[in-house]
Amino acid sequence: MTRTPHILWADDEIDLLKPHILFLERKGYEVTGYTDGASLLDALEEDRIVDVVFLDENMPGLTGLETLQRIKAKRPHLPCVMITKSEEEHIMEEAIGSKMADYLIKPLNPNQILLSLKKILDEKRLVGEKAMSDYQREFRELGMRLMDRLGREDWEDIHKRLVHWDLELAASGDTGMAEVLRMQKQDAGRQFARYVTDNYPEWLADLDRCDGSEDPLLAPKVLSESVKPLLDQGKKTLLVVIDNFRYDQWRALGPLLSSNWQVQSERMHWSFLPTATQYARNAMFAGMTPARIAESHPQWWKDEQAQGSKNAYESELLGVQLKSWGFNGTWGYHKITDVGAGRKLLEGFHQIRDRDFTAVVFNFVDMLSHARTESEIIKELAEDEAAYRSLAMSWFEHSPLRELLERASEEGFELILTTDHGTVQVSDPIKVQAEKEVTDNPRYKTGRNLRHDDSVFVVDNPLALGLPKANLSSRYIFAKERDFMVYPNNYNRFVRYLDGTFQHGGISMEEMLVPLVHLVPR
Repeated sequence: MTRTPHILWADDEIDLLKPHILFLERKGYEVTGYTDGASLLDALEEDRIVDVVFLDENMPGLTGLETLQRIKAKRPHLPCVMITKSEEEHIMEEAIGSKMADYLIKPLNPNQILLSLKKILDEKRLVGEKAMSDYQREFRELGMRLMDRLGREDWEDIHKRLVHWDLELAASGDTGMAEVLRMQKQDAGRQFARYVTDNYPEWLADLDRCDGSEDPLLAPKVLSESVKPLLDQGKKTLLVVIDNFRYDQWRALGPLLSSNWQVQSERMHWSFLPTATQYARNAMFAGMTPARIAESHPQWWKDEQAQGSKNAYESELLGVQLKSWGFNGTWGYHKITDVGAGRKLLEGFHQIRDRDFTAVVFNFVDMLSHARTESEIIKELAEDEAAYRSLAMSWFEHSPLRELLERASEEGFELILTTDHGTVQVSDPIKVQAEKEVTDNPRYKTGRNLRHDDSVFVVDNPLALGLPKANLSSRYIFAKERDFMVYPNNYNRFVRYLDGTFQHGGISMEEMLVPLVHLVPR
């Protein structure tokens, strides 16, 4: 049985408000009236269950604002509504500063009071019901679209719509429709993987002419299409690459930037296969495929089994690309892997301020993904996509990146915000067998004598897909959708270890369709 919402109402003319109280009681609310703020505070001390407090601003003794402040000191999350005859701006500002839930002007209208209560007490339920109704309608529309022959723009739009409903239903708390959405995402994921495997070789063959074509924007073209036009116009530019940054995380982060930045354009680029840092980010900074990097700059490319960082030469590769554009301005590159490095970057912000172009890589979200695999505590904190988003946003709010972006906005920089690849929460194990020297990434493998399930995407000719070959018989295989590859040895142990973790390297919308956003200062 649903509990009756309880309202406390303090007004020195409470008897005159009897018609309003009766109206609310007929609508299913319990209302207790008081003639002063002190009496209402005494009632709250009794720890009775209260849902909303109405306060008259102009009461003898404790004013409404003074009562509000005392309530917030004891019960900071209790919704309070200020009611006043005055429309003076300073009273409104003081009430808002005290975190009141609403502000009503006398004379009161019963429906005005009811609307305020609905907004405070029923907003989540009403929003949830509206989200469920709207998604039910769009579920059918998306289902029909998935039966069509889809192109690049279609898949980008479908991913945006699915992310939109993921965020909406997560906010509403509707677990039933969230399960329907999960199944629709699985259906879309299967068809997306088929689209990529059918067309990816052709995209690579057309890479040099992809400007203005219907082909996806792939990693080697990202900076030439986003950063180069700004530098050509002489604009001070900041490039921020957040490793492992998904499109849904961008949608959650965007509002946090809105006080300093305005979105000039938002699009997606398609991460390079494998959707892993060694390949996708090197290709982005170099403006060329990994195979071409290995051929043209072998000193800057490390094979899978080589020791040390596989991305140690991003600055050198970026310099080559800037030179190919004819860029002669000042520039810098920074990679931030911990809070200390971020603080050091902020301390030297004057260097960024004086340059024409700065590229900064933030590795935190990638480290969060790997930590979730390794740490039981992080697994519990980020058990699903909504929690993973929340953890990433919590990091951003308290990170050096947020302060860096605030300062860059003040200095008039234009901002390109992007990533090298996303990540997908895996759930379906598939068996592979391989020699010891193959990569241990559960979303892709490269090496010799790979034996595998038929569900993987097999690349027998890596050079045709812009991928280097460690030896003549090397090939690549990629997991699709939410699959992850496990060796037969200790199979069950590794399945338990990897199941539900966030991985990258394979073919899914979450890994491949990633944000590329141009922002300008407000």
